[in-house]
Amino acid sequence: MARPRNNPGDLAELPTELRADRPKGDQIREILQTLTRSLAAGTVLPSERVLAERFGVARMTVRQEVDRVVAEGLAARRPGGGTFVAEPRPARMLTSSFSQDMRARGITPGAKVLEHRVATADEDLARELEEPVGTPVLHLVRLRTADGEPMAVERTALSLRRYPGLEELDLGELSLYDSLSSRWGVTLGMVSASIVAAPPDQADSELLGIEPTVPCLLITSAPRTASGEVIEFGRSIYRSDRYDITVAYRAT
Repeated sequence: MARPRNNPGDLAELPTELRADRPKGDQIREILQTLTRSLAAGTVLPSERVLAERFGVARMTVRQEVDRVVAEGLAARRPGGGTFVAEPRPARMLTSSFSQDMRARGITPGAKVLEHRVATADEDLARELEEPVGTPVLHLVRLRTADGEPMAVERTALSLRRYPGLEELDLGELSLYDSLSSRWGVTLGMVSASIVAAPPDQADSELLGIEPTVPCLLITSAPRTASGEVIEFGRSIYRSDRYDITVAYRAT
């Protein structure tokens, strides 16, 4: 990401004072939200000290509202670089693969393989994959990027009985689902997932380039083919400050 730019308008476009009939914190948050939507990504926002002095409020009040705007993904912090307007967050539809979804939005997907090993399915994994115990399985861990920015650490397991030869592919360069489609005729069907918010562990926070306090989305999923077979069983962690998850479903 480019170095944050100075605020081009200084404070000229900010209100000179807050209204007395509304909570000050709410007004400061709205001002910050308006700034992040009107300024270019990477532009440095006014500091907490400057905002506190301008509006006559405690710095803690300003900090709480900055924290909320950061949590919403509208702004981001960089040590020594202040708070700046965040890049727009890509969103992923759970009914498509990461690569397919990013390309559909004009974003270049990327992957760095962190782990690639073959083992046999124990009782728990065999149950999730709906395969016999002892089935050969590819365990794959990849750091996923969007336009070069780290977005997720994806951990997944796939049956090599269903997809023989999958372990020979370079899944740092190839799309997993494009390969499953072209080589094994896989068509994505139903996707069920559990999504919870939680902080990353130290290792994942370093991979994602975020502080351990930044909330993430922990996603456990077992997507199926159109014919009902489990494709993979995955537990992945996505940055919630740069990423949205969109769920689509059909009522029956």
